[in-house]
Amino acid sequence: MPLPAVVPHGFPMAFCQPGALEMPARDPTEFRPSQRDGTASRTVIGLLVVVALAAAGWWWYSTQRQAAPPVAAPTPARTPQPDGTPAPDSPVATGPQFPINAPADSPPPADPDARIAQTLVALLGQPGVASFLQMDGFARRFVATVDNLPREQASVRMWPVQPTPQRFSPEPGNAERYAQFVAFVDKVDTARAVAAYVQLYPLFQQAYEDLGYPNKYFNDRLVAVIDHLLQAPEPTAPPALKLTEVKGEYAAAQPWTRYEFVDPKLEALSAGQKM
Repeated sequence: MPLPAVVPHGFPMAFCQPGALEMPARDPTEFRPSQRDGTASRTVIGLLVVVALAAAGWWWYSTQRQAAPPVAAPTPARTPQPDGTPAPDSPVATGPQFPINAPADSPPPADPDARIAQTLVALLGQPGVASFLQMDGFARRFVATVDNLPREQASVRMWPVQPTPQRFSPEPGNAERYAQFVAFVDKVDTARAVAAYVQLYPLFQQAYEDLGYPNKYFNDRLVAVIDHLLQAPEPTAPPALKLTEVKGEYAAAQPWTRYEFVDPKLEALSAGQKM
C-alpha cells in the first residue's frame, strides 16, 4: 500500500534535524538529506530508524489501526436510578492498545545484544549490519530514539545507525551520501522484517521499561510516534537553511553541524518532524 511522502530523499539513514543537536565527537556527524522521496519502503524506514524494524513497526501500525474498533462517542452523564443512585460507570479499557503477539514467555537471553545481532544478520546480512547499524546496546538505542522523536531533541549519540560518510553540505548533491544505504534499504523483505520485530519485541519492551516506563507498552508509544511524524508539514520547495549563530569569542570547531531552518515554523517542529 503506497504511503505518503513524509520524509526527505535519502532520509532512512538520517534522523538529521537542523538545529542544536548534540553531535557525535567524530566527523562527519550530520545526516540531513535535501530532497523528498515518495517510495513506501523509504518512508517507513525513515520513520522508525532501522530498516527492518521500521517496516515491521509500520506493518503493525497499519494492521492494528484497521482492526481497531471505531472510537465511541463521548459517554453522556450518568442517569440516576429510580432510587437516586447514579448508574455505575462503564468499564474502562486497560492494557496495551496495540499488542504484539510476541513469542511465549521465556527466560531473557544471557546476551541480548548477541541475540539481536544474530536476528538482524539473518535478516539484513553481515555486511549491512556491520556497515550501517550500531549494535552495542541496540535495543536501548532503538527505543530511546523512537521515544525522543516527538521531543525537541533526539540525541544522535543514541541513534542505532552509523554516521553517514563525508561531511554534510546544503547543496543537492548531498543526497549522494545516502546512496549506499538507500540501496541497502530497498532490498529488505518486509515480511521477514515483521517476523524479526515480533521475535525481538520482548527485548524492546524491556529496554523501554528500563528507560523509565515500567508500566508503559513500547508498541503503543511507537504507534503514537508514527501518528506524530505523519502530521509533519511537507514544504513545497527545499527549505532554506542557515548556520546557527554562535555568540562568543571563538568560532565553532565544526560549524557544518549547526545548521537550522530559516523558517521559524519549521525550526519549532519536533526533532522527528524536522526530518
